[in-house]
Amino acid sequence: MKMRFPIVLTALLTVFAVCGARAQAPLSPDPAKLRLASANVLVLDAQSGQPLYSKGAEEVTPIASLTKLMTAIVTIESGLPLDEALAVDMDDFDYLKGTRSRLTLGATLPRREMLQLALMSSENRAASTLARNYPGGVDAFVGAMNAKARALGMTRTRFEDPTGLSPNNVSTASDLARLVRASAQYPLIRDFSTTPSHYVEVQPTGRLLGFNNSNRLVSSADWDIQLQKTGYIREAGRCLVMLANVASKPMIIVLLDSIGKFTRLGDAQRVKYWLETGQTLPLAAAFGYKAPAAKSAKPRAVVKVKGKAPAAQNSRSSRSARAGGA
Repeated sequence: MKMRFPIVLTALLTVFAVCGARAQAPLSPDPAKLRLASANVLVLDAQSGQPLYSKGAEEVTPIASLTKLMTAIVTIESGLPLDEALAVDMDDFDYLKGTRSRLTLGATLPRREMLQLALMSSENRAASTLARNYPGGVDAFVGAMNAKARALGMTRTRFEDPTGLSPNNVSTASDLARLVRASAQYPLIRDFSTTPSHYVEVQPTGRLLGFNNSNRLVSSADWDIQLQKTGYIREAGRCLVMLANVASKPMIIVLLDSIGKFTRLGDAQRVKYWLETGQTLPLAAAFGYKAPAAKSAKPRAVVKVKGKAPAAQNSRSSRSARAGGA
């Protein structure tokens, strides 16, 4: 009798271990249960490279400000000093779409701040300024963007400008997954693209401007986003790419050509729910879904701290992001 108890206990522990392993096993959700409003979609396991869901992932389509991920890569790989002051010029104004910006003529910021605003708030003048101050100017910068795309195997991608305002900046969901994977290798891109809000001190006036992230999901406690970029022009629709930890695994999510202001956010939420549960979130959740907003819509008074820019809290969104390119 005494000999049987250890045997029985061992058997029970083995059963519990097997059940626990099954409970912790990664989900293999059924693609038929995921219905999304975005026209072109790819959901990819970032570790294995296995696509879990694909919809029009090889179709070439305009990509709007998703372009700025490549703008950031070329800027960082140039090795140009990040503390070098760059000034907005007339050539950085948007004469194609007429988008606005609070970075006025002559506004001067370090290259690092221009890069952060381009990624975080989809600031078009910041992206243009980065390209214009590249050796050889904008043409050489765009050439470097296309060369990098070829090096990454993005065979169906072409860039015509550094902002994404041109509808001739095109790619596929599959190619953009490659771009997300490559961008994630740069800590600055991961950090800048997921910062919820940020203040900059614009020279020569010393004026403080607050900017919010163009993707409100980065402020949601329900999401663990490692990298993201939004995009919008009329020809591209609403676009979103993310590298996020979902169901304890890093996932690349590409959503292109979403109609409606909140559709891409709703689709992202339904992808997350599907990965976590294997079930379908009602289609209505894609329309009118609103991600958690910032705690307050009004910026507080700013107190300058010598040698350190104040953290941005409750700042207004960049007008350029609302007007286009985000």
